[in-house]
Amino acid sequence: MKSFEDVFGRAPDLTAEAPGRVNLLGEHTDYNDGFVLPTAIPQRTRVSLARSAQPHSTVYAQELDEVSRFTLDAPPPEQFARYVWGCLKVLQARGVEPPPLELHVASDVPMGVGLSSSASLEVAVLRAVRALLGAAVDDVEIAQLAQRAEIEHAGVHCGIMDQMASSLADTSRALFLDTRSLERRLVELPTGCAVLVLDSGITRSLAGSKYNERRSECEQAARALGVASLRDVGDAAAVEGLPEPLRRRARHVVTENARVLRAIEGVSAEEFGRLMNDSHASLRDDYEVSIPPLDELVRLLQQQPGVHGARLTGAGFGGACVALCDAARIDTVAPPVLEAYARAGQRGRVLVGGVGGGQR
Repeated sequence: MKSFEDVFGRAPDLTAEAPGRVNLLGEHTDYNDGFVLPTAIPQRTRVSLARSAQPHSTVYAQELDEVSRFTLDAPPPEQFARYVWGCLKVLQARGVEPPPLELHVASDVPMGVGLSSSASLEVAVLRAVRALLGAAVDDVEIAQLAQRAEIEHAGVHCGIMDQMASSLADTSRALFLDTRSLERRLVELPTGCAVLVLDSGITRSLAGSKYNERRSECEQAARALGVASLRDVGDAAAVEGLPEPLRRRARHVVTENARVLRAIEGVSAEEFGRLMNDSHASLRDDYEVSIPPLDELVRLLQQQPGVHGARLTGAGFGGACVALCDAARIDTVAPPVLEAYARAGQRGRVLVGGVGGGQR
């Protein structure tokens, strides 16, 4: 793999980084102004940069072994570079004028499995440019700018959770976030617990189109209920008069918000696990974003000794599953689960093992 020095012939001025994230509870609630509970993962995106003597910027993606050159006047054709370009454009709109840059991007955040590789890239780019220019941009605004970059320039109409988690979360605790007010606090995981993330091996082929469809259904449900967003519905019984599938979509959001609020009260590992199990059932049955291989992997995790609860994480239709495990037994969980999953005809792998370890 090529280093910054290999690509540009000199050392970078500085390097910044940001983690990926896994969401423990609060799935598909962020774009409904709701509550989420992600935690950072050890894998990170690292952006090294230097001012360029050329009139254009150059970005090299180490994992793709691709180069893109662009000015701020027009977006680059390469999709990976659009995230970088978008970050520079939102800084420019903010009144921070990025000079032509040489950027080297290296990441071990798994791509395409729901661990927010794009958010970690955006936050790392923005952190690097902030450091280079000494810009007065705090970590919350970094997240907001990263979200704008993804929506306006990468074409993904995302909520704020991923960028806030990448900018503010750590790997030892979960970040409780109110996505409407951006009020937040770090909360400990249940005592003696750690987080395991497994890749289902299924590409999230429908995640984008179904994401937009679910978002539209939630907006329709909110209008029918006369509220600004489903966040404003506190009682799941209030959605029962809606036509299908709006009733089930809204029920998921309302009950998922309640699960997050319950989890941050300091519940036991067993109850936290039950909340995760209930979340998966709701995502499968009410929100309909799961698929049989994900359900099988979650079922295998839920049956494994040392696992308190498990669910899909991310947009769904493939990607990853997350489990809350006894920290002392976490190394024994994945091998039998993945063996049984393989016998069912699928191929999974460990993405994250051992994040957390709460001391509540």
